[in-house]
Amino acid sequence: MLAIEFTELLGTAAGSKPVQAAAIILGTFILEDAATLLAAMQVASGAVSLPLALSALYAGIVLGDLGLYGLGALSARNPLARRLVPKRRQDLGHDWVRRRVIPLVLISRFIPGLRLPTYTTLGFLRAPLGQFALGVVAATLVWTSGLFFVCLKLGALMERFLGIWRWAGLAVFCVVLVLAGRVATHLYNRRTRA
Repeated sequence: MLAIEFTELLGTAAGSKPVQAAAIILGTFILEDAATLLAAMQVASGAVSLPLALSALYAGIVLGDLGLYGLGALSARNPLARRLVPKRRQDLGHDWVRRRVIPLVLISRFIPGLRLPTYTTLGFLRAPLGQFALGVVAATLVWTSGLFFVCLKLGALMERFLGIWRWAGLAVFCVVLVLAGRVATHLYNRRTRA
């Protein structure tokens, strides 16, 4: 349902590039992989230009990731949160993450379910913002570009072979993406507990 509304918004905004970009950016705040898939489908159908779709995806994802870092940094100013994590542990955590910011960002980008806790923790522990931003931009360029171009090819195939039913194919692909992320997270959590 949300996918159809998103694509209708992009379709009706065909004459307005700022509205298209805003819709894609907002879509990344809701569910970035689905926004990437939908934007690629719109590029495949010719409703949105490739440069606009990719730049809006990059902007939305980077802004969202910086927002997660910011939430962590804000929580570090909260007296209750500071009491939950003693100062000594905060200092040890800061020293540990300071040397590992970029690898932590890269790993969390590619393992489903890790970005929220990792990015907010990096903000809470005052990891260097410049290193964090560099890692986020690099990871976003690699992951989003790869996913986008896979979805673009998939969108073109769906357009060609499924026609109007491409949206059913899109829904199935979104479900598979979500389930694959959940399975990967479950397997990762089970492995780390063992």
